[in-house]
Amino acid sequence: MDFMILSLIKLGLVLFIFMTALAYIQWIERKVIAHVQLRVGPKRVGPHGLLQPLADVIKLITKEGMVPSHVHPVFYYLAPFVAVFFALIPISFIPFGQANVKIPFTDITTNMELTDLNIGLLLILGLSGMGVYGIALAGWASNNKYSLIGGLRSSAQMISYELPMALALVSPLLMLNTVSLRELVNGQEGFYFNVIPRWTIFLMPAPQIFSFIIFMIAGFAETNRVPFDLPEAENELVAGFHVEYASMKFAAFFMAEYANMVTVCSVATLLFLGGWHPIVVPGIGNWIPALVHIGGGAICLYHGLVQPARKWDNITLPVFGVAFIGAGLLFAIPIVQELLAPVFWFTAKLLILLFVFIWVRATLPRFRYDQLMRFAWLFMFPLALVNLLITGLLVAATTN
Repeated sequence: MDFMILSLIKLGLVLFIFMTALAYIQWIERKVIAHVQLRVGPKRVGPHGLLQPLADVIKLITKEGMVPSHVHPVFYYLAPFVAVFFALIPISFIPFGQANVKIPFTDITTNMELTDLNIGLLLILGLSGMGVYGIALAGWASNNKYSLIGGLRSSAQMISYELPMALALVSPLLMLNTVSLRELVNGQEGFYFNVIPRWTIFLMPAPQIFSFIIFMIAGFAETNRVPFDLPEAENELVAGFHVEYASMKFAAFFMAEYANMVTVCSVATLLFLGGWHPIVVPGIGNWIPALVHIGGGAICLYHGLVQPARKWDNITLPVFGVAFIGAGLLFAIPIVQELLAPVFWFTAKLLILLFVFIWVRATLPRFRYDQLMRFAWLFMFPLALVNLLITGLLVAATTN
């Protein structure tokens, strides 16, 4: 009974945090791109535009859902559901902290994920591969030529880039000899010379920096992100596969895209960047979260009270400053530190990779479709294959 109650509490927390994060990733993206392009970005709804995601949700819920008369109704409504379903499920298998963590002030221990599966990585890959059906089905069910071309493009693109992505993932699996996400992270614990983390991108005898780069590039294509957003190419296909969708049906595809981004970045963090293990030795690494939050809070207080540059800064920045300092003091409590420090490191690495996705969107142009497919089959696939071969040879040589 306690297990069921605890599982329901974890499910509610993860679902609330994840859905809120998906809304605010879009806000962060708009803000970052605005700064890159010397614009302001959202600022009207709430302080610094912080309530813009809520306004967008209300608008999409209340917007009239126009349905063209020529669509195939069953599959038209099924497509966004399929896209969201296969995008949200993988978060259930992603561990974001250590196992058997004791909840403060209780005798209850729990794993920092919804469910621990020995084949979690394989299941995530399978579910992510099924997501292409939602996009392809949307293109076909819309009974629109532009939508159909977008769906066909997506099918070819996502299937093509799944091959180098899978080959890039096999290399760290060879080195760590497991497909369990938790065991993969446990195999990256420790440091070389107390300085260099034993992440798979540094792990001897075959550092997987090329696998990491290949995986990230394939991740951009799998999530239909710039410069690989050919299924949506607005200047060619008027938004592609979802051109006939509006209101919450359109929002479902939007949400699926950002959920897939989080999944790709989470898998990259677990397989290549040490998961929840700190960047520096644990004795120091456990205190960095407290220092980061307290330092961020001090900066907010300074700019809010001494140098308020914009309207509302003298109110909002001190509030955020106090919140950051409070979080920093919470991280300084040893009994809480054991629970929250691994979550901080996992989240920090995840946010850095998400920033890379946003940064690339703000700076790179879109590929032509022939360049996209040529890059996958003539460069990415052979490179991933050669990297896997070299990794296998080095692992076999050191094992024997």
